[in-house]
Amino acid sequence: MKREKIGEMEAAIAADYSNIAGMVVRKDGKTVYENYFGGCTAESRIHIFSVTKSIVSILFGIALDKGYLDSIDRKVLEFYPEYTVKRGEKTIQHITIRDMLTMTAPYKYKSTPYTKYFTSPDWVKFSLDMLGGKGQPGVFRYAPLIGPDILTGILVKATGRSVLDFAGENLFSPLGITVERDITFHRKEEQMAFYKATDMSVWVAGPNGVNAGGWGLTLSAMDMAKIGELIRNGGVYGGTPIVSEEWVRESTSEQSRWKERDLPYGYLWWVLAREHGCAAIGDGGNIIYVNPDQNMVVAIASRFQPRVKDRIEFIRKYVGPIFE
Repeated sequence: MKREKIGEMEAAIAADYSNIAGMVVRKDGKTVYENYFGGCTAESRIHIFSVTKSIVSILFGIALDKGYLDSIDRKVLEFYPEYTVKRGEKTIQHITIRDMLTMTAPYKYKSTPYTKYFTSPDWVKFSLDMLGGKGQPGVFRYAPLIGPDILTGILVKATGRSVLDFAGENLFSPLGITVERDITFHRKEEQMAFYKATDMSVWVAGPNGVNAGGWGLTLSAMDMAKIGELIRNGGVYGGTPIVSEEWVRESTSEQSRWKERDLPYGYLWWVLAREHGCAAIGDGGNIIYVNPDQNMVVAIASRFQPRVKDRIEFIRKYVGPIFE
């Protein structure tokens, strides 16, 4: 019966979710399903887009645990004393790290200025220039690119190291994850090639060397599953504490809400009320799904494709019933 259901799931992948590159399902701490599609393998490294944000959230928890930060209620501008606030700006001075983590910081732009962001010489400063304006902190506004670079900039200031170095020592290495190097794009063509690549072990950095906070990390499906297991186990992996249970609980509980879509949000994690769990969700169908009720983690790495079918619906319809 289970084999039949797996066959149905894989037929659905072929028909409706054909950009899936790899999928790993972990149940009760063991791998119960692992498969790769479209010519990809266990060695393939896929750009996970906004799943990167949730990993940045874990890094903030580690930075707090290790004393590099004392509070997420610190004002953002405390970390950027060199930044000149624009004349007439009265909001940015009040924005905190917490506002950034919960996506409740206001911005001056109506639609994300992707081209200006990608071509600016300093993604962090560009993001600070966009922060604030007439809105007030406390109202949910999902920021795909702009805000998270301010957070990775803060990690650099607080730890005195690059984000990749800090993550490598304190998160990736203990989980057996390898991210080999930074990459900085000099031409649009390089960035477009990166989106399609499946063999680059990198974390994108801006021209100023700060790793992107909202996108740009490549991982394998198994790497993503390990991150999910860390969260499912309350910050412990393979018996080793990596990040405090308190941070895991706080960051994956509702801290804000996207009212228009009725979606609860933690600290750079989407909260799944139905499963009492959470998910890291990236463009193109990348997801780390954590379901404590079923002791289950599902990691799906996907090659980029616009307007893909919802992965949580896919997991609930096909994956959950097989392994519940």
